[in-house]
Amino acid sequence: MSEPITVYLVDDQTMIRAAFAKLLEDDLRFQVAGDSGDARAAIQEIKELRPEVTLLDITMPGLSGLDMIPKLLKVNPRGKLLMLSHHEGESFVKQALEAGAHGYLSKYSDPDELTLAIKSVREGQIYLTPKVAGGIVANLRAGGGNEAGKHSRMDSLTAREREVFLLLAIGRSNKEVAAQLNLSLGTVKKHRENLQRKLDCHSSAELARLAIREGLLDA
Repeated sequence: MSEPITVYLVDDQTMIRAAFAKLLEDDLRFQVAGDSGDARAAIQEIKELRPEVTLLDITMPGLSGLDMIPKLLKVNPRGKLLMLSHHEGESFVKQALEAGAHGYLSKYSDPDELTLAIKSVREGQIYLTPKVAGGIVANLRAGGGNEAGKHSRMDSLTAREREVFLLLAIGRSNKEVAAQLNLSLGTVKKHRENLQRKLDCHSSAELARLAIREGLLDA
């Protein structure tokens, strides 16, 4: 069995932290490295413990979760940040991803989604709670975001490349894109190479942030 994913929990509500910790401790794929309800104390502990994934409440008192993002990326640059929130509005997601978060999960999600989200961000993917991801897809398909006549790097993409971009930007893997679009894995990989060249984006995180800059994620 591979080594468990180390996770650190940051939430000012003790019961929330306890519930998440119990859920993860009962799963051998994860190891809870620590938890804290105090933002500044959490930053110091994360600097020392270097967890692979930090679950971070977006509305922490004093120093908010959004304010913590750049500080955590500085003290633990290889760690992934998965935001937790009761808010499912796209504006919150936009702010979190722009700040450098690797995923955004609703606190209303079921346990299986939590574990999927942790695994996804640890593997370098962007994870968005499905309701929010659906909004992004609808916006992109509607052609939203760009002002009329405004030049965009998206203009150079073929229709199929836009579809692949859409799915990669919301955290889908090459295999998932292939299944959803009924393409071979090799074809998806080729489209991804073309996207990287045309858009100068070399990771799922960069693709997601380009989608934000292009206005495909409503503020």
